[in-house]
Amino acid sequence: MRLARGTAPRGSAIPLTPLVDVMLILLVFFMVTSTYLNLDMIPMIDRAEEDMPPARGATAGDAAGAAMLVRVRADGALVWQGRVLTPEALGEVLAARVTEDPGARLLVLPAGAATTQALVRVLDVAQAAGVRAVNLLRLDGP
Repeated sequence: MRLARGTAPRGSAIPLTPLVDVMLILLVFFMVTSTYLNLDMIPMIDRAEEDMPPARGATAGDAAGAAMLVRVRADGALVWQGRVLTPEALGEVLAARVTEDPGARLLVLPAGAATTQALVRVLDVAQAAGVRAVNLLRLDGP
């Protein structure tokens, strides 16, 4: 009497479906729990520091330069140190500050209802004044 010999597979096959399921779950987990970008401050213009001349009287700790803050109100008005300025006056102030400190950074803080045109106007004025580093700030709230 002859018994039929079964042909067993040479290697046991690993089922891929559970492996793919686990990998997708891990992918979703890491995508949900990861932080990709801090959106509170978005660098708009940030040229290499090698291109920036050092500020007069600046030490190694002051290499980043001083920060200048411009607020853009909802009506499009530009506020510099509590004073409402025209774009031309803001350009003069920024140019004077850049002359004193070439490494100065401009921080632009638009109101939630500020128009994109007002923001672009500030960026154009900053570029014309010679500002080499501009950051856009976003705060939660009105």
